[in-house]
Amino acid sequence: MLPRRTDFPKGFLFGTATSAYQIEGYGTGGAGPTHWDSFAATPGNVAGAADGARACDHYHRFANDLDLVAGAGFDIYRFSTSWARVMPDGGTLNPQGLDFYDRLVDAMLARGLRPALTLYHWELPAALADRGGWANRDTAERFADFAAQIARRLGDRVWSWATINEPWCVSWLSHFEGHHAPGLRDIRATARAMHHVELAHGRALAALRAEGMDNCGVVLNFEPAQPATDSPATHAATDLFDAVMNRFFLGAMTRGEYPDTVLAGLGPHMPPGWAADMPAIAAPLDWLGVNYYTIKRIDAAPGPWPGWRIAPPQGATTDMGWEIAPDALTGLLDRIAAQTGDLPLYVTENGMAAPDTVQNGKVQDDDRIAYIAAHLRAARAAIDRGVPLRGYVVWSLMDNFEWAFGYGKRFGLVHVDVDTQRRTPKASWHALAQMLTGDGT
Repeated sequence: MLPRRTDFPKGFLFGTATSAYQIEGYGTGGAGPTHWDSFAATPGNVAGAADGARACDHYHRFANDLDLVAGAGFDIYRFSTSWARVMPDGGTLNPQGLDFYDRLVDAMLARGLRPALTLYHWELPAALADRGGWANRDTAERFADFAAQIARRLGDRVWSWATINEPWCVSWLSHFEGHHAPGLRDIRATARAMHHVELAHGRALAALRAEGMDNCGVVLNFEPAQPATDSPATHAATDLFDAVMNRFFLGAMTRGEYPDTVLAGLGPHMPPGWAADMPAIAAPLDWLGVNYYTIKRIDAAPGPWPGWRIAPPQGATTDMGWEIAPDALTGLLDRIAAQTGDLPLYVTENGMAAPDTVQNGKVQDDDRIAYIAAHLRAARAAIDRGVPLRGYVVWSLMDNFEWAFGYGKRFGLVHVDVDTQRRTPKASWHALAQMLTGDGT
């Protein structure tokens, strides 16, 4: 069902991804508390009252986990460094944390993998959360210090750098909708967090450049929006959703501007002098990461700004309830490329959750194979349309702590038994190994 590696241009790269908090295990190695620990410790926030204290115990098992990455024939391993592991209080260095990432990167290189490092994948040190977190401008400055320290330690070996993973989740999902840490529903905190996350990207990018780093980018998540009805109100609501979800961060980071429709709601709550930060936010990128999973159908809703609601999906969905819409990936990549020109693009996350179980020592996840195959075909179609797409990364290597969903949603190519930590490569892992290496055993 999967295409062949040779169906893609020479040099096209394939990878898989994880993030620090979701797999490492924060109860070891001197990591400091994060706002996700606080969020998880609050009853009702995380399914099953789960947390990241043990997760997948990757801190101790990384060598075997990287064997699985290399064994499938992937070129890239996309991982993240934990700010709270490297700087437990947000500023003071923890030698154990830096030493761990030293070992991790060396182990990737020993297996022929390209280390694709993301500086921030959502685990804010609790000490900075105590001072307002992303609603506090100083957090952006502290993040630049963190970026510089990581560059000094790992910069001679890292293949690519991403500043922040999914700023929309860091800010809107977490401060307006309240679904992720810190779990707020506050429009003023949202406006400030959205801008300060953008500023943190700009400050970190400058810090990386100052340390001589190249191949630097950022990873944004996108959900193409479709109106659920043909009414003018629904079309207006859909456009506003698209502006918040798909245009706010891309526009700032590539053109130095925020959509007027978003400022109509957030403007009164933005931090003073925010416009002066736009040149730093829009500093040139070497590449852009595109995370894509699904589309959203939007309807108008009564009430205060933004005045939309998410309509039910149509057709097949994943275990997250997300509509499966591979063809929309082609249009999304085409649309982004129309704005970013010849800037190299990478699909940095794409995958699906499924209720996988081990039966007779195997996990037969044919639905995931079909999902990946369809999205690879959509990516290939975008290339045929002239989109400068350079790689595709599957989320995720293994089942892990899926944030507010705990351990109940499985995205992995490798099944992880949370109790025993046993790893079982799924049929999708074997299928990709066959595609990438010709050997799926």
